[in-house]
Amino acid sequence: MSKPSTPQAIRGTQDIFGAEAEAFQHVVETFERVRKLYRFRRIEMPVFEKTEVFSRSIGETTDVVSKEMYSFDDRGGENLTLRPEFTAGIARAYLTNGWLQHAPLKVATHGPLFRYERPQKGRYRQFHQLDAEIIGAGEPQADVELLAMADQLLKELGIADGVKLHLNTLGDAESREAWRAALVDHFEFHRGELSEDSQKRLSINPLRILDSKDSRDQAFVGGAPKIDEFLSGEAQDFFGAVKAGLDAAGVKYQRAESLVRGLDYYRHTAFEFVTDQLGAQGTVLGGGRYDGLMETLGGPHTPAVGWAAGIERLAMLVGERLEAVIDVVVVVEDDALLDRGIQAVSDLRRAGFSSELIGSGSPRKRFDKAAKMGANSIASIASREGVVKVSLKAENDIRARIEGFFE
Repeated sequence: MSKPSTPQAIRGTQDIFGAEAEAFQHVVETFERVRKLYRFRRIEMPVFEKTEVFSRSIGETTDVVSKEMYSFDDRGGENLTLRPEFTAGIARAYLTNGWLQHAPLKVATHGPLFRYERPQKGRYRQFHQLDAEIIGAGEPQADVELLAMADQLLKELGIADGVKLHLNTLGDAESREAWRAALVDHFEFHRGELSEDSQKRLSINPLRILDSKDSRDQAFVGGAPKIDEFLSGEAQDFFGAVKAGLDAAGVKYQRAESLVRGLDYYRHTAFEFVTDQLGAQGTVLGGGRYDGLMETLGGPHTPAVGWAAGIERLAMLVGERLEAVIDVVVVVEDDALLDRGIQAVSDLRRAGFSSELIGSGSPRKRFDKAAKMGANSIASIASREGVVKVSLKAENDIRARIEGFFE
């Protein structure tokens, strides 16, 4: 009988281990700590929703809905989709669970998302995101608070120096519609010279042409009408308040006039935190104000703003420096003293010290093995002429804290 072949991982998925797993968990733990500082409520969302939740909110004609979603019919005949993003599901929950009574509502979550797309560095078919939303708040102060929260998260992760906040306004509904019409006129004049994707976007999603990376489109983006030419007085005041709030909060930013959101329910603030350390996939956190989303799901007009960040990308920036250092390695050099070692390690762990026990293998090599583990201290338990001896190799500060465990 031939030996069965080893199962292979699904293309575009990942197994996370060691330093990468430590960095991943560090991102999540830092997010949890920061969101509590800002008093965002933790929520958990289903991994799958009815497909219409995403098709109605994200848009039938977007690439996410038309190409990238994992959708299937369940046994009950319902068409379901593995969530490709958080916001639509949160909006659905807000409406169906009666969370309107808590508005303005600040919520945060994190977990896996799913998109069928070509895997590349920092992008997977199952990936993980952090998400923060403020629902039911139409004031620019909500935008400022979310951006300050994101900025603090990146600083506490130790990666803020390599990341820049790009900020833009899409104006209110009136401003956006006037700008959209002007963009259509501008790009229509050059339709034949645009990329195939942008020719399709021209009639469906013309704002998306502005952030096209295709050189054929870039030739005409520079001369395209700017949103500032069409901003109403109210939209100017809103954006001015956001910028003033960021200045007051000490959050640095730079204007990015080509930063857009294609769907019609986006309003006012759009933003991205970007880095040049991850190649083409430079956005590590992004979001904006989506005042018209709830209406697409049949709810009342509800202003909202939010952001999402890729955990894998943040973890890549954090790097491998988070491999945990062991506080104490306990080496049992005499098998008869193994229980003594187990007791010491158990007491150390209960007291909050990370500890490892080495009590197997060649007695002569156990201490050498411990020395290679890079621990802050090594405690050796041995028997010398029938007397139990403990030797402790540690700096003075940690020696004073742990020597009592070996008396």
